[in-house]
Amino acid sequence: MPKDLSPGVLYVSEEFGAAAHLCACGCGAKVRTPLAPTEWSLEETDGRPTLRPSVGNWQLACQSHYLITGGEVIWAERWTAERIAEGRRREEERRRKYYDALDRKHGSVVRRLWRWISGLFKR
Repeated sequence: MPKDLSPGVLYVSEEFGAAAHLCACGCGAKVRTPLAPTEWSLEETDGRPTLRPSVGNWQLACQSHYLITGGEVIWAERWTAERIAEGRRREEERRRKYYDALDRKHGSVVRRLWRWISGLFKR
């Protein structure tokens, strides 16, 4: 990522799984979005990016909320403090479910180690 970002440009680092841009409201704040199964996804069609889900800059003074769709900014409704808190809770729940499912599917290192140790005593 460059140190200085230009307005209207979405910078993407596939190597680091991240995107960055200047806030669409014009306040000049740098907005970073991690690209991961439990975070944002990025699609490109004809060189025009779509970033999902929406970008809610709740930690910034502007608290802007928008989508980037086909390279265009589409403004979304402003959220109340209660809705922001609920959105954060849902995000955390989604992450927990995703990683719990991965753990069940692949088994954590600690769980596998425990099963191996337990198996030694069952013989």
